[in-house]
Amino acid sequence: MGGAFVEPAPTRVAVIGCGYFAQFHHDAWARLEGSGTEPRVHVVGVCDQDEIKARGAAARHRGAEIFNDPACLIADLKPDLVDIVTPPATHAALIDLCAAAGSNAICQKPLAPTLSEAEALVTRAEHAGITLIVHENFRFQPWYVEARRLIENGRLGTLHGVAFRMRPGDGQGPEAYLARQPYFQQMPRFLIHETGIHFIDTFRMLMGEITAVTAQLRRINPAIAGEDAGLVMFEFESAATGILDANRLNDHVAENTRLTMGEMWLEGENGYIRLDGAGRLFWKPHQGGEARHRYSYPEIGAQSGGFGGDCVFATTLAAVSALRTGSEPVNTGRAYLRNMQIVEAIYQSSDEGRRRTV
Repeated sequence: MGGAFVEPAPTRVAVIGCGYFAQFHHDAWARLEGSGTEPRVHVVGVCDQDEIKARGAAARHRGAEIFNDPACLIADLKPDLVDIVTPPATHAALIDLCAAAGSNAICQKPLAPTLSEAEALVTRAEHAGITLIVHENFRFQPWYVEARRLIENGRLGTLHGVAFRMRPGDGQGPEAYLARQPYFQQMPRFLIHETGIHFIDTFRMLMGEITAVTAQLRRINPAIAGEDAGLVMFEFESAATGILDANRLNDHVAENTRLTMGEMWLEGENGYIRLDGAGRLFWKPHQGGEARHRYSYPEIGAQSGGFGGDCVFATTLAAVSALRTGSEPVNTGRAYLRNMQIVEAIYQSSDEGRRRTV
């Protein structure tokens, strides 16, 4: 006779960070905790330098302990997984703490201020034997998931190109970004390093590998340190092309301009898919009329208000599911370095005024 089935223990999670964007992470973990289905998780600790914020976040998780020192949290609780939702300059030290304790980590992007720092950080995590995942959530936005499904099903045929016009409209004036993420104003590399990398990752998911870039970047708002506008052309291994036409100052037609951040056209031999600012997809067959392509995705109104089609929840779910099943997570630290290499090539292209291979 076989032994009795023993249900796997929940994944013990600690969350470091209770700032603006961390609200979406805490919401995702709270919903996973309360779902009663796999993957089972238990948030055992919450950490932030601001005790009021930490207490508010911890109240969403049954029995979570409160810390203001990440080292104490990791040493005392020894979590299976640490979710790092803090500014980029803090990531290396926090991941090193996880590595020393043998705790896996999922870390918000940008992973590190520079490519060389990220490469060294990933190597240290690998040598410690922990799994490091980068929380790159745009590829989990439901409109891109559906677009990828249509590509895989052959709807577009051979892909010709992708174009995204990014216009969140949140970057004008001296108060730009201060209400949500004030450190944005001081980043010496901003548009591509902080935001554009989302589209690099998503373009690679949709179109395949990027082999070369040509870029022209500039700063429009003098109140910030880094660039906030630019044009980037991508060349893909398939010979398809891509364009990211981005600035954070102008907006686009949308009730919430940060839902999709802009509009996309994805073209192939059979027609095109268009994404609008409401997350709707439209299909136009070659020489035919455009019509709404209906698909379903989770409601965006989670307790915290949701973000980007509930992509934070989808990212969190995918990461924990991979860890619990032993499968390869999406965007491990090593895999994510490719995105950062492309970011570096974009800055070099803009600085040098020439095309750069990647």
